[in-house]
Amino acid sequence: MVVTDRAKERLDALIANSPIASVVSDPRQKDNPIIACNGAFIELTGYAEDEIIGRNCKFLAGPATEPWLTETIRSGVKRHSPVLVEILNYKRDGTPFRNAVLVAPMFDEAGELEFFLGSQVELETDAPATNTNRRLAAAMAVKALSRRQREVLAEMALGHLNKQIAYTLGLSEQTVKMHRALLMDRLGAATTADAIRIAVEAGL
Repeated sequence: MVVTDRAKERLDALIANSPIASVVSDPRQKDNPIIACNGAFIELTGYAEDEIIGRNCKFLAGPATEPWLTETIRSGVKRHSPVLVEILNYKRDGTPFRNAVLVAPMFDEAGELEFFLGSQVELETDAPATNTNRRLAAAMAVKALSRRQREVLAEMALGHLNKQIAYTLGLSEQTVKMHRALLMDRLGAATTADAIRIAVEAGL
């Protein structure tokens, strides 16, 4: 697939400035290959960009990767619904790490599936406590939002664009943009990808 300038701008806006390791894949191509990644993903995994682009994210799997968690991710992709799992992955040098993986669908203006967002957070050795703390922090941050901001965030987590969110919630696109900007500021989210991750971690 040749990524157009407009698509590249959207992908860059989605993940380029995120401090969280992130990729975007194209479900319209065979095996849902990665078409964009950010610097944080390169740093986390140790792979160069040209070793990442064109591959399915499952290349991070290894000998002890849990097959039932791989299936959970595959099921979420098949259903076009966000999924968050803690799975054992491997870096380029073979180092295993516990990875809190989020995979979420992103739809285009026509409501058709366009991309999948994948983001990864390396968990410390006390992974259960680390992840519990992340989820609690996310839940508290989301709870502090207004009701309308939570509704907009929930729609964002489903991969919907402003036009679709406006239609679903019965709002103008301008109002959605306003709520979106406010909620991202309150969440301290640098990108839409970061806001989506917080929403899913919070169980929204």
